[in-house]
Amino acid sequence: MGRYRVLVAALASLSLALGAAGSAQARVGLPPVVAQVPTSEKVVFITVDDGWNHDPEAARILLERRVPVSLFLLPGAASYDAAYFTRLTEEGRAGVENHTVGHPDLTTLDAAGKDAEVCGAGEQLRAVFGRTPKLLRPPYGAVDDEVRLAAKACGVKALITWTHDFTTWGDTPPPTPRLQAGDIVLLHFTPTLAADLRRALDAARAAGLKPAALMPHLKAAGVL
Repeated sequence: MGRYRVLVAALASLSLALGAAGSAQARVGLPPVVAQVPTSEKVVFITVDDGWNHDPEAARILLERRVPVSLFLLPGAASYDAAYFTRLTEEGRAGVENHTVGHPDLTTLDAAGKDAEVCGAGEQLRAVFGRTPKLLRPPYGAVDDEVRLAAKACGVKALITWTHDFTTWGDTPPPTPRLQAGDIVLLHFTPTLAADLRRALDAARAAGLKPAALMPHLKAAGVL
């Protein structure tokens, strides 16, 4: 199956190199790249990446406030304490999605490398959580048509980037933007996740927005 996926991705990649007409044809049916969800509803989407730091306070906030959240997990980060995440999916409103195996820039990999990272992560996460992820967050937001082709071969329905990153990457939190309907908020499982999550939820409330589940709104917007 892996060789078949790689062959399909390689052939599709070749079609992208055949010129403008071939490239336009090849793009038909590729999963979309979404940085903001088109919606008239007063909602915002909370997403959390990676999974290395398992902060109990962040989990408490998500569970007690019943926050709908998409967790884009690295399989290795989830495997050493899977119970942390299964509690969020079973008792809370969390869904697990794909963030590759090793967090590479997918645009730098050949077809086999893309397949190993995307399909491999999907298979590992399915083994833990009983569901194959349908959304992919490409590491660093790095995406091109070849990445989209590889993602499609792995069953991915959409590649999700973000509108605003609320992660504290240093000593000082980033400036808090004014959120708008449909924005996708990026957070990370870092030691500051609880504080970053509170800032994001406060920003949503200040803008009159509520966190919502991502997948249903992608379908309602006709993105999927």
